[in-house]
Parts: sequence; C-alpha cells; structure tokens
Amino acid sequence: MSPAKQAPVGQGAPPVAAGARLTQMRRRVRLGRMGVWAAVAAGPIALAVAVTAPATVVHTAAEAKPTRVRTPVPANPAGYAGVFLTAWLRSSRGDDSSAQARLAQSLAPEVDLPERGDAQPKLESVVAVRSAQRSGQRWSVTLAAQYAEAGVRYYVVPVAADSSGTTFTVTGAPGVVAGPARAQAARSPYRVTVPTTGDLSLAAGEFLAAYVTGSGEVDRYLAPGVKLSAVSPAPYEAVTVTQLDAIEEAAAAEQVPADGTRVRVAAQVEARDKAGRWPLSYELTFTARSGRWEVAALASGVTVQEGGVRS
Repeated sequence: MSPAKQAPVGQGAPPVAAGARLTQMRRRVRLGRMGVWAAVAAGPIALAVAVTAPATVVHTAAEAKPTRVRTPVPANPAGYAGVFLTAWLRSSRGDDSSAQARLAQSLAPEVDLPERGDAQPKLESVVAVRSAQRSGQRWSVTLAAQYAEAGVRYYVVPVAADSSGTTFTVTGAPGVVAGPARAQAARSPYRVTVPTTGDLSLAAGEFLAAYVTGSGEVDRYLAPGVKLSAVSPAPYEAVTVTQLDAIEEAAAAEQVPADGTRVRVAAQVEARDKAGRWPLSYELTFTARSGRWEVAALASGVTVQEGGVRS
C-alpha cells in the first residue's frame, strides 16, 4: 500500500468514538420512549391505587396560646375598717363583754380597747373618706367620725388582707389625723347666663315643680322617647328657679330655636316646705320641638330611661 493511501497514526479513532456515541444516543432515545409509554400505561393503575389508598392526614399542631393568669383584685377594706372603728369608739376597756367590745376585738385581736369616760361625746356615724393600698396587701383607710356635739374627727386605720384579697384584719390601733384638704374644683362648663324670664327658664321651673311638688304631670314636659317618674311622695310644696346657666349659646336665645336643638343647663332652685327653704341644683338637657323646650335628660343622679315615642 502506498504511503499516500495509508491513514496516519491516530486518525482512525475518532470515527469509531463518534459511532459509539451515536449508538448510545439512539439507545437513550429508545429507552426514553419506552419510559413514556410505560408511564402512560401505568397512569390509570397509579390513579386507582392513589384513590383506594388511605389518605395520610397531617395534623398541624395548634398554636400554643398564652395562659392568662388573673391576679385577684383585693376588695377595698373601707367597709371593714368602718365597722371596726365604729365598734372601737363605742367600746371600753372596762367593759370587755359588751357587744361593741367583742366586735372590735374580733376584727382586731391585737388592738387594745380605749378607756372611755363619761365626758366622751356621742358618736353619730363613721364614714370612710379615703383608701390607699400600701406595699403588698396592706391598706391605710382614712375615716371621718362625726360626733353629736364635737364636730368631725378623722382617723386612719391600718388593714391587712390575705393573699386572695377577700379577708382582712386590722393590724394596729387607729390614729387621729388631719382631715383631707379641700380640692380646687375645675371651672364650671355652664358659663352662659340664661334669662330667668325666658322660655327655657319657664320650662325648667314648670318641669321641676311637677317633678318635686306633684303639681302637674311630668310627662307633658318630656321629649319624645323619654320616661321619668316624679319624686313620690312629693317632698316640697313649691319650687322657684333662682338661676339658670347653660353650656350652649342657643339657650340664651330670645325665641325657641329650630327643632332638634339641644342645650345643657344647670338650674339653681329654691324649694319650700313647712320646715323651711332648701337650695337645690339640677343638671338638665332640653330639646327644642315645635316652638317649645322639652326635657331630654336629668343628670342629677337620676338615670333617664328610653321608652316609647310620646306624641
């Protein structure tokens, strides 16, 4: 063979390798097609197995909620201290067997009883005026003791509560203290002077007369939907409005304003009965309707209930 027809050394391998790779690629294509058809054929069977197989239920753990621990709120021991001080002031060391002495000792076993003389003024009443919770379950209660002829004397009583705040005991003897200072009241919101001869003052006077003297029906002065009963039995014989102040400027208008106008007033009145004359005050809300003022609310410690519409 001539040198020209001889293949160079190393040039025969590439065709062989290329043929091998081509063969492998064809084989992979055939296998891939077989896999596809196998998957298609197995599809219904796999679906049936999936339907008949028991479902796996995954339970999600519930989120843990913080537990609220309610700390018991101790009851105010003002009443307890009041009962003790009343019994203590009315008891005497020389009469330990009296009902008042036994009561005081049961409420405060460690507290000595006073030794009262004949000159001790008569106790009329005891009223708690202030309660302050100290450290832990310890309280300090200030009480006013009113005597028949000696005015008012203030006492402070130390009281301790149990861990639940439901039972108490007096831990020491009462102490005489100065009375609480008088607070500076805020300026009154009723700054508009209402003429005492106007329609609003007249409506207030007529309503209050029916309310506390029984002269006339209360219902005729009430706005629709408002229910309010008169004081019974009527405590006074006559009522006169001495001063009327309002929050809204509309209350001082010469004529009754448009329907639905609401004004809030403070009425200073003088009530009279056989025993004398009594200065009283009431906070009222009026509503204008059909050219007249009607009572919509009475705020002086009385709850006005909503009821049916009054014609």
